Amino acid sequence: MEIRGVISLKQGRDHSIRRYHPWIFSGAIQSTEGTPHDGDWVEVRDASKKTLAFGHYQKGTITVRAITFSANKPTDRVFHEKLSKAFQQRMATQVISDQTNSYRLVHGEGDGLPGLIIDIYQSVAVMQAHSAGMHADRAMIANALVEVMDGSITAVYYKSQGTLPTKTENEYLFGMAATPHVALEHGNKFLVDWEEGQKTGFFLDQRENRKLVGELAKGKKVLNTFCYTGGFSIYALAGGAELVHSVDSSERAVQMTRKNIELNGFDAQQHESFDSDTFDFLKDKKDVYDFIILDPPAFAKHKDAKHQAMKGYQRLNAEAMKMIQPGGIIFTFSCSQVVDRQLFYDTVVSAAIQAGKTIKVLHHLSQPADHPVSIFHPEGEYLKGLVLFVE
Repeated sequence: MEIRGVISLKQGRDHSIRRYHPWIFSGAIQSTEGTPHDGDWVEVRDASKKTLAFGHYQKGTITVRAITFSANKPTDRVFHEKLSKAFQQRMATQVISDQTNSYRLVHGEGDGLPGLIIDIYQSVAVMQAHSAGMHADRAMIANALVEVMDGSITAVYYKSQGTLPTKTENEYLFGMAATPHVALEHGNKFLVDWEEGQKTGFFLDQRENRKLVGELAKGKKVLNTFCYTGGFSIYALAGGAELVHSVDSSERAVQMTRKNIELNGFDAQQHESFDSDTFDFLKDKKDVYDFIILDPPAFAKHKDAKHQAMKGYQRLNAEAMKMIQPGGIIFTFSCSQVVDRQLFYDTVVSAAIQAGKTIKVLHHLSQPADHPVSIFHPEGEYLKGLVLFVE
């Protein structure tokens, strides 16, 4: 592994890196030796020149993303070692089973690989870089991945168009596979299109929350808003829901939802999809549903948009609380990383006040075990959810 620069920190600015937080901000840097370019490996030292870590360099607010915390220079096996540990954790926590063959193998900082996402769909790995360093090392990572997975991976698709500041093309780094592809999750089948779909093709982070929906949906009239490809809808039907309506503003998502309903063999009379804006759809539906799922896209992707986002979350939750039948259940989520758990909770409280409803919190929800959060990097917790009982 070639190290192309040395980053020296200011006096007293090494506390976070000593606590294994992987981000080194530009304001903490005293000097830079060499001429590292975006994506290069660099060594990180404290003010006394003691080596603390090695990681990827990238000009910007987060200048270094540390990958190893040691004075020892990382070897070319660093990705193999990290991927092996990630896979072992998924096996140990029983994420992978005969009923579930799709999961997240690498969750960025949570797996010690900041800037990297790898999702597995049966035998296809979809890799996404969020940093110049992971982009530069993509071939090395793909090779390590194929080796670690020991023949179970037939294709590695690199999908980083739009996640990097520089222009890049999506491509297969290993093998090739046809889409859409049938993925299995708790025995339910889903068509996944990693080439054209959002993110890596499916939202794996809601797997255990979808399972809980299935456990509570028996006999219910369910509305699944922002349904994407119908994940929550499939689980609700499998759990015995009386009827399920799925709503999304994307016509393509609605079409995929219908295909997934058919794929799982459900009666079309039990389910109907609507290509509509969720707020418009909610306007005249009072007392129609007794189970509502609110899983919108991130209303705030950066801090500047946070205030407006909270108004959006408040309005959405208040509308759902007003129109649901008494005794109904609401699953409500925020996937905005800049919205912390307490702020989301407070916003739901304000929505309840606005709606004039008495609400009980039944469950606090988060991301599953294959989306781990490093205890040294709490920013990795992005998915917040509440299960609410509306009196």
